Amino acid sequence: MKRSQRVASLIKILTDSPNTLFGLQYFCTLFDAAKSSISEDIKEASRAILETGTGYLETIPGKKGGVKFIPDISDESIRELQEEFCKKLCDPSRLLGGNFLYTSDIFYNPVLMTKSARVFAKKFRKQEADCVVTLETKGIPLAFSVAKELGLPLVVIRRDAKISEGSTISINYFSGSEDRLQKMTMSKRALKPNSKVIIIDDFMRAGGSIVGIKEMVNEFNCEVVAIGVAIVSVLPEKKKIKDYTAICYLGNVSTDERIIEVMPNYNI
Repeated sequence: MKRSQRVASLIKILTDSPNTLFGLQYFCTLFDAAKSSISEDIKEASRAILETGTGYLETIPGKKGGVKFIPDISDESIRELQEEFCKKLCDPSRLLGGNFLYTSDIFYNPVLMTKSARVFAKKFRKQEADCVVTLETKGIPLAFSVAKELGLPLVVIRRDAKISEGSTISINYFSGSEDRLQKMTMSKRALKPNSKVIIIDDFMRAGGSIVGIKEMVNEFNCEVVAIGVAIVSVLPEKKKIKDYTAICYLGNVSTDERIIEVMPNYNI
């Protein structure tokens, strides 16, 4: 391969596997090139990636070292994402009965979820987490994207036990501002004891579901190190959890008046 071809291939491999460490010998074998040539290729790739503003390359010296791609997102890009989120959510056609909103098209939009995931990945990358946890179903695409950006596995908590999960642990929890009793289950094989966990969810009203996830994680003797939620309702003001990061806040929603108030989280 010519150098330009190697650099392009190297960028593709690294950005396809964020936070995954690749040894220099891997690229030497793959491209049939000397380490000195690969080192120059990495420098060229690093400059190119920095120009895109999507992240940077981190080089780790030593026998067990190598290079990995760290996703990033600029403050300007975060503001643009929040504006896009708010614009989509404010559309009156999303209004459903009971002042609910249709959001499936947002949370199943791969491009939007990738951008959102980079916000949480940037915020939580120093937490040294072992996995990302979410509750089915609409939170899965966002949580999966966050897990990919951080190079971590994803664990999904189910509403009901599945035979394919094997032995499970189940807990009851109070969900939403109405404190309705609900149930969640998780396979006993899903989490390793003493793991550090990041919780990702699509929407939070009072925080009951996330409290339930935290209680489930505690059953495995694991620690929650960060919580990220795409949309957080302003009401009720008193939440069941305190430490969380939101992309935007949902204010007044009125089906009769055709009003949807959405505000970006300027403290993200």
